[in-house]
Amino acid sequence: MSFFTLSNLRGDLYGGLTAGVVALPLALAFGEASGAGPIAGVYGAIIVGFFAALFGGTGSQISGPTGPMVVVFAGVFASLSGDPGLVFATVVLAGLMQIAFGVLGFGQYIRLVPYPVVSGFMSGIGCIIIALQLARLFGHEPQGGGTIPALMEVPTAVMDPHFGALFVGLLTLAMVFSWPATWGRYVPSPLAALIVGTLVGLTLEGLPVLGAIPTGLPSFVMPAIEADTAIIVFEAAAILAVLGAIDSLLTSLVADNMTRTRHHSNRELVGQGIGNTVAGLFGGIPGAGATMRTVVNIRTGGATKMSGMIHSALLLAVVVLLAPLASQIPQAVLAGILVKVGYDIIDFAYLKRAHQGPRFDLALMALVLGLTVFVDLITAVMAGVVIAALAFVKQIADLQLKRVTDDDTLNVSTEEAAILEKVDDHLTLFDFGGPLSFGAAADMGHHVRERVNHRDHNAIVLDFSHVPFMDVSAARAVETIAVDAHNAGKRLYACGIKPEVAQVLTGLGVADNLPANMQFLTRLEALEAAYAWIIEDEQADNTTPEESVAA
Repeated sequence: MSFFTLSNLRGDLYGGLTAGVVALPLALAFGEASGAGPIAGVYGAIIVGFFAALFGGTGSQISGPTGPMVVVFAGVFASLSGDPGLVFATVVLAGLMQIAFGVLGFGQYIRLVPYPVVSGFMSGIGCIIIALQLARLFGHEPQGGGTIPALMEVPTAVMDPHFGALFVGLLTLAMVFSWPATWGRYVPSPLAALIVGTLVGLTLEGLPVLGAIPTGLPSFVMPAIEADTAIIVFEAAAILAVLGAIDSLLTSLVADNMTRTRHHSNRELVGQGIGNTVAGLFGGIPGAGATMRTVVNIRTGGATKMSGMIHSALLLAVVVLLAPLASQIPQAVLAGILVKVGYDIIDFAYLKRAHQGPRFDLALMALVLGLTVFVDLITAVMAGVVIAALAFVKQIADLQLKRVTDDDTLNVSTEEAAILEKVDDHLTLFDFGGPLSFGAAADMGHHVRERVNHRDHNAIVLDFSHVPFMDVSAARAVETIAVDAHNAGKRLYACGIKPEVAQVLTGLGVADNLPANMQFLTRLEALEAAYAWIIEDEQADNTTPEESVAA
């Protein structure tokens, strides 16, 4: 997609300008919340927004600081004592990781995080943002970083509020929550609240304000990594990279649904990575695809990369010309705006209906939410993904075992059914029906042994026709079945083994228990061979000793 196209210039111009207006108060608020300062938030919006649009794979996407990214970055800023070299080295490294994700084609895999996990950590981040701002609404500043210190400051703030800050904060909340949608087409609610709250704040004394904000272009920041902080930097960079990738690709999906287009996941990751890398080099906080700003851009006409770059150009003009005016913005106003941001991030749509869905998914979402708020994001996401994956493997394993051991699921032809009816309980057919997960393989031998031992079986047929591949766990399960059959004096027949599966069985030595003369191309051939052996075996058993001597 070329960003030089002029086919939608008017729409891109209006969409980009509108998105820039919406982004300004959020960038200031996110910058202040991050600890790096309001100007760092604006620099992040400018740089990430421009380069992600220029090199990204979603034409209508607007990128910049987002709630999830700011929560993680604020923790990094606090843990590294605000050292610019270390803090922004984390941002640069996160950007480089995102570029690597895109180059290596990880875009399609990052989106595989289960929805309850995404919902849990997004809702947890929303709760964190709200918790961090509650005391600021009352004119207090939490002592120390993190959710717990912020919550511990709330009772003190409620008992001893700064009434001017509280009034401005409540006014801001009223505006951002109740601003009519028709008015929002002309003036977005965050911008309206920012202007009105600041004007009201000018008439009040002793109100905590942002203070002096640098103006002009950003300065180069030399990244630095020290031995004693390397682990913190790399871990935080990994969190930022993965979180930013997920956040951006989810926003890309929203944009696709609205524009009926299809984004390029890996190209989007490269664009986001370049944006964050450059932002880190110039003191900007990290960003990702921003859903609300992207939606505003699309609804007001933005469709190509031009809209994202125009949004950044507007913010740059504001920094160069209007930064001194922003020094009078009350912190309570930004706190009110961020409370609305946190509220919007919480997945109420799922929470309202979660009790009607699977209970496990609700429990998983609650677990991830709790870990996000009270532990850390990477623990929450890793725990959520691992638990969800194990639960899914267990469900698939149960279905696979049921399919293999349940005669009702067999789809046999007329000739095969006739043979099975003749041999009655002397032969058992196991149709694997598809690839075997390692979860099913772990119990496969036990289930086969249990079923075979309960009857007077003489032969077993294993049908591999629908098994496209096999891992080590499944191969060992087949080996267990074969060894058990041999030890019990039963004949084992196999059919439909594909070359890929045969290669694995041979390589692991399992094929030694499946002689070539007991392997057949089709199931019918294997059943006929088993039937012939069973008849021959029965005739031998029915022969008297005298008949045997006479023969």
